[in-house]
Amino acid sequence: MFHCPYCGTKVQDNESYCIKCGKRLPEDIHNRLHLSKGSKKFWFLPLAILFLLALSIGVFYLFLENQTAQAKELYSDGEKNAQKGNFEKAKDLFEQALEQKENFPQASNAIEFMDIAIIIQSKLDNAAKELAKLEYQEALNGIVETESSLKNYNGSVVKKLVNEIVLTRNTIKIEQLKSQLQKKPTNDELKVLLWEAESIKSNEAEKITSNIRNQIIDYTYSKASEQLNKHHFSDAQTLVNDGLIYAPDSKKLKSLQTAIDNEKIAFETAQQRRIESAISTAEKERKQNKNDAVELVDVKLLNDEQGKLVVKGEVKSIATIPINTILVEYDLLTKEGEKFKSNEVYVFPDTLYPNEAGEFEFTHFDITNKAKELKVEVTKTKWYTDK
Repeated sequence: MFHCPYCGTKVQDNESYCIKCGKRLPEDIHNRLHLSKGSKKFWFLPLAILFLLALSIGVFYLFLENQTAQAKELYSDGEKNAQKGNFEKAKDLFEQALEQKENFPQASNAIEFMDIAIIIQSKLDNAAKELAKLEYQEALNGIVETESSLKNYNGSVVKKLVNEIVLTRNTIKIEQLKSQLQKKPTNDELKVLLWEAESIKSNEAEKITSNIRNQIIDYTYSKASEQLNKHHFSDAQTLVNDGLIYAPDSKKLKSLQTAIDNEKIAFETAQQRRIESAISTAEKERKQNKNDAVELVDVKLLNDEQGKLVVKGEVKSIATIPINTILVEYDLLTKEGEKFKSNEVYVFPDTLYPNEAGEFEFTHFDITNKAKELKVEVTKTKWYTDK
């Protein structure tokens, strides 16, 4: 291939002048085979440009690597501050990381989450202030949607925030329950408070739940016993069944439930027997009842936490066969010995085997006297046998 020795342009072997620079071409064809020094410089320039471009790319790459390292360090510091609950500082560090590296989706997501965390922390602080003012419902309303705002996030910081939300909510509910209990709620109100207390997962809430349940048990037992003493068996059973909804494991109520069933059967049987033969029934009942089957171990008066008068005692079976549905009758006396109240209460457990002891307890909701101002005297004990 032939070239112009002056400018390097391609030429034909039969051309006398260069079509580009216009100079006369050498007559010797061989002189057209080699480029001049000027044409060699023409090829050196692209190589120099290519070298400079590669150098620039390398420098720019190192610059980007340095920015990425700084961004990662800032992001790591932001994570540490977020773990400590310093959300404002963490957000600032994440924003600096994003400035160092624009294509940093983790930093963008972290900034978005910090905005949510800052709002939640503010709401928790406001809830604490409302709680201090005893504005329980306002405090709860302030954090009602905080947990749901975290549903699209996960991680240790999210878990810590959720735990703080739950702890704050439980604390408010517990303080609210304490306040309501101080107002001496009715039995129906206690039932509502019981559900609320059971929904709170904490040791303190468990104690409150137990206290409320015991109050419901005592109230139910007393009212059902009153109906039973009047032979209103259905009403008594309804009260006990309702109480067992809120205290399904109560031995006291289950024992009373059994006593109601036995009393109902005994009452109906006795009525039928009295119709058939009053004398015969009386004789059979006399034989079934043993005068020395039950021994009174102890009986005393005390006041419970609500100041109600409580009769509490213990009996022991000295029979040789099982006895059940043991009824203790007693009188309440003044210190001068004057009787002003009589009552009956059933022993639990319902069935006593030989030498076994049973307890009885009755809360007088309508008597406000102090226990030391009164005396209690057991006047009679009745029971049933299976034979």
